[in-house]
Amino acid sequence: MNRLSREISPYLLQHASNPVDWYPWSPEAFTQARKGDRPVFLSIGYSSCHWCHVMERECFADDEVAALMNETFVSIKVDREEMPHIDSIYLRVCQMMNGSAGWPLSIIMTPDKEPFFAATYLPKHSRRGSIGMVELTTLVRDAWTEKRSDIFGTAREISQLLKEASRQQPAATGEPSEDLLKKAFSHFSKSYDPAHGGFGTAPKFPQPHTFMFLLRYWKRTGDSRALSMVEETLSAMRRGGIYDQVGSGFHRYSTDRMWLVPHFEKMLYDQALLCMAYTEAYQAVPNETFRETVEDTIGYVLRDMRSEEGAFFTSEDADSAGEEGKFYLWRLDEIAALLPENDRDLAKTLFSIREEGNFREGMRGGFNIPYLDHDLDLYAREHSMNREDLVQRIRGIRQVLFAHRARRTPPFKDDKILTDWNGLMIAALAKAFQAFGNPEHLSAAITAASFILSHQVSPDGRLMHLYREGISSRPGFLDDYAFLAWGLIDLYEASFNPSFLEKASGLTKTTIEHFWDTDQGGFFLSPDDAEMELLRPKEIHDGAVPSGNSVALMNIVRLAGMTGDEELSGIARTLITASHAAISSAPSTQAFLLSALAFHLGPIHEIVIAGKRSDPEVCSMLRVVHERFLPNKVLAVFDDEQPPHDILSFLTRNRSSSGGRAMASVCRDSVCSLPAAETATLVDLLS
Repeated sequence: MNRLSREISPYLLQHASNPVDWYPWSPEAFTQARKGDRPVFLSIGYSSCHWCHVMERECFADDEVAALMNETFVSIKVDREEMPHIDSIYLRVCQMMNGSAGWPLSIIMTPDKEPFFAATYLPKHSRRGSIGMVELTTLVRDAWTEKRSDIFGTAREISQLLKEASRQQPAATGEPSEDLLKKAFSHFSKSYDPAHGGFGTAPKFPQPHTFMFLLRYWKRTGDSRALSMVEETLSAMRRGGIYDQVGSGFHRYSTDRMWLVPHFEKMLYDQALLCMAYTEAYQAVPNETFRETVEDTIGYVLRDMRSEEGAFFTSEDADSAGEEGKFYLWRLDEIAALLPENDRDLAKTLFSIREEGNFREGMRGGFNIPYLDHDLDLYAREHSMNREDLVQRIRGIRQVLFAHRARRTPPFKDDKILTDWNGLMIAALAKAFQAFGNPEHLSAAITAASFILSHQVSPDGRLMHLYREGISSRPGFLDDYAFLAWGLIDLYEASFNPSFLEKASGLTKTTIEHFWDTDQGGFFLSPDDAEMELLRPKEIHDGAVPSGNSVALMNIVRLAGMTGDEELSGIARTLITASHAAISSAPSTQAFLLSALAFHLGPIHEIVIAGKRSDPEVCSMLRVVHERFLPNKVLAVFDDEQPPHDILSFLTRNRSSSGGRAMASVCRDSVCSLPAAETATLVDLLS
């Protein structure tokens, strides 16, 4: 066992038995590189990364490669989910040097952390134009001896270019306005795939924050194309192989245009963000399939991704029993043996199960990825069936297949608990409760929030990033603060417990204190008291998750609307101005920031319901608010028989029930209509 055996990251522990003499990222590793006069090989990946596993099997578990690496390098292994700031820095290096980047990420650098080589997956030996680890290591070993000055010159040049690029910020031209939203919509319209939904060709990634922006654009403008893009894509994804038709939950992305063949890993953040997108789409245009998708996906997360304490795990692997996707694939004869004849025929037809199979990548033929090749409403009508009866039959088929699948070797589960991704899941559960009223969702959100707030807050009140096996590790990053605050704000609007709102406000103030760039605006990824690396990254563009800056902006504009805090409003304006040029140049990479901008531009609707929380009329009023898609709202419940909470004093001023009777106030940018004493009147006001 190497040094990684003392780490808590499951990804690092996967490499603890490699013959490579791995170090974790630490001062000790770089000290050893200086003392031994050796370059550093940095490998960055994560536990559910398929190609990371391939490279480990081909290279890091191989005695020949390991011997060369141990002779030539000080080798460092990093879990990108544990150390996102290190990942961010060296992803930029790879992108700058090669024009693309990904995982596994392979960097060679000097003992001063200055890189001179960058690549992603590397085979053992060179093939198809890609250099192999054996040949690369030999070249670097010889060059380190014979061309040291050239290496150091290249490393300094790359580091300098990287630092200059991180400092450069294009000047904003004009004030952010509605035109930016129109420009972004135009970009999405041009890249939209009308045949299969989604954007571009292949591979296709879920883009839930793009769907959230398009829903907001439709709400503002009434442009039906924006709504159609969301409806068509979410429907296609739900029918496709990217959705686990047997056990529920979404895989990472589709390798084809049709959403059929996924990359099989499952990430917590995808479940959370897609649940939010489907929930909002249901609020916009009620569609039972969208509701069922949210319910089933949350069911998967609560069943398979929740710790005993109620927090949420990180991911499930793409591989099982050494093969990608093997856990999820089916042969026709296997399904036929499990189901009675009528259900067998239905499963074969609806799930597109073929004798020859529809999945051939890396495995012998005959294997199928279940996907729904039919719209259920249309199928039910064509076969004179009741839709609910059809849905129940499909659920019965799934239960049989799920029970059989449970006997297979399951994918590896990364059971570390990340504060930021738990924040996303808390927000998803809170939103789902608001839309559908399932008390289990609210309970799960409160339990997870309570765990994070009790286990992931240090004695000085700062967040920690990672928790596993009773150990909290790594000071929190921007995403931890921003995503958890997001979850707590939504949790307040679901439970109306003001302590959640107070904690969200406190986290946001800490974010401003320790992450804000006082020179150029925006938030850094790491806090001001973190150990200094090659540079201090700042993420503006959205990736698989929205950027910490865009989520922080959304939190700030929502909190400003709820509290009337002018300082927060000023921070929001500065952040929007600082991001203006980036949004203008690449609006399609800034979808969540644009959603926050839409909130900032207004109008903002302030909705306050005064009355006892248990009053049936209050519950009825909340239902009509929650079931509607109202993205630019702030919502509070005020019981005027209880002492008002300070953080809500701005919203609840001059609001009260009428002789104990519930009253609802609806204001638009602080211009208020007459209070509504009946739910029907509130419906009219919201319309």
